[in-house]
Amino acid sequence: MINFQYLRTTTSKSALSLISKDKNAKFLAGGTNLIDLMKRGITSPEKLIDINHVPLKQIEAIGDKIIIGALASNTAVAEHTLIKEKLPLLAMALNAGASAQLRNVATVGGNMMQRTRCGYFYDTEMPCNKRQPGSGCGAIGGFNRMHAIFGTSDKCIAVHPSDMCIALVALDATVVLSTAKGERKILFKDFHRLAGDTPQLDNNLKIDEMIIRLEIPTNNLSKNSYYLKVRDRASYAFALISVGAALELSDNKIKDVRLAMGGVAHKPWRLTAAENFLKGKEASLENFEQAAKLAMTDAKSFGENDFKIKLAPNSIIEALTVAKSKA
Repeated sequence: MINFQYLRTTTSKSALSLISKDKNAKFLAGGTNLIDLMKRGITSPEKLIDINHVPLKQIEAIGDKIIIGALASNTAVAEHTLIKEKLPLLAMALNAGASAQLRNVATVGGNMMQRTRCGYFYDTEMPCNKRQPGSGCGAIGGFNRMHAIFGTSDKCIAVHPSDMCIALVALDATVVLSTAKGERKILFKDFHRLAGDTPQLDNNLKIDEMIIRLEIPTNNLSKNSYYLKVRDRASYAFALISVGAALELSDNKIKDVRLAMGGVAHKPWRLTAAENFLKGKEASLENFEQAAKLAMTDAKSFGENDFKIKLAPNSIIEALTVAKSKA
């Protein structure tokens, strides 16, 4: 690990001022991913700006929105009564991610910023366009069991690792950023990026911006929500496939539905076509199966992850079925 300068700040304004002066600087929150990346030599910031003392840990309801500060820990959010009652899908997704020890330290903003766990990205001896643009994608034609089936490019087929972000994209969250000119808001679905020709860019956050909070609209989906995570072992494993499903039911009719998947794309993957199909229909197995079929349009596998083409729709059906059963 290279030598680096450590700075601590207590306001978002000073944090932005510090990072704008050094393009090689990084914000340090929980550090559960950043420190690993530094140890592996994947990133080598010359300056770490500790933002843990910036007051951004609020979890509260304001009007028709639930506000979550960027520095609220994953545990604090998942265990908060407001989140469990109003946004149970988010609580379930958080509890499915990582170990309890990591959730105690990891922050909401840090979770959003975490990078892929692709083995080629972490191995500095292997080609990876995300780590070193232009070097190639080792996963294409290589070991790609964990890799994407949606939104891929010939530059990268890595997947986004977060569970929390799957719930947030399904819940229509908005990301609020602090900038030198004030605040900027971006829909959560537009925060992360597909790989395209620039897989080194994970999101649309600018160098002189800082995540300060999430705004999540309240909804009527709390009674019938479920987060399904299919993985190789029951604890501390990243998703082969995950599905966040939430239904608003009236006499078994679907008034509203939210569906999103993890483990399948370079960003949290919203299943809009499947949602549109289900709205207004009976919450039946037949309709769930048809929605799952629609969700798989344009899916493409790469050899070792061929099994995801079958696992993904089966997981969608299961998540919807379990969500319905909670009525």
